[in-house]
Amino acid sequence: MAIEHDYFGLLESGPDGSIFWSENVELGDQSVTVDLTAPDQEDVSEAALDVAAGLIASIETIDRVARNAMVDELNDRTSEVTEYILQQQQTLGDELEALLVDISGDVQIDVIRSLQFMSMTILADEHGGADPFAVLEYALDPDATDDVLLVNLDSEAAVLSVTSAE
Repeated sequence: MAIEHDYFGLLESGPDGSIFWSENVELGDQSVTVDLTAPDQEDVSEAALDVAAGLIASIETIDRVARNAMVDELNDRTSEVTEYILQQQQTLGDELEALLVDISGDVQIDVIRSLQFMSMTILADEHGGADPFAVLEYALDPDATDDVLLVNLDSEAAVLSVTSAE
């Protein structure tokens, strides 16, 4: 079986009923990998695909919302964002400055601004549920695949949480 959608085209299911779609989307000077996935195409509605297409179309706004949520986390010294920044400072030391795109004097803000938006995974079967509908992955160093921050969004594009991958 297959699902047809104006944005995604024909989404064919695998032998196990799952669907998967992937594309690179340009955001400024970086390329973001966008994946849409669901373990069972029967759990994917037209509305979920419409919301997913809207997220992709507004990826710049989504990125801004995610980064603002990270900034909001800086008020909590025990937040995963604060821990991530401290870990990057400790691990990279003097090399950190070379990875920053802007040096304002506020290292925490500079790190958040410098994070690369690596990927957005849309869990199409989670539309309207309590679990994340989209997971955005950010990294300071794209080669350090374990050192990432994940921003979890609901199907209204509201931030549910910001976590580290550890």
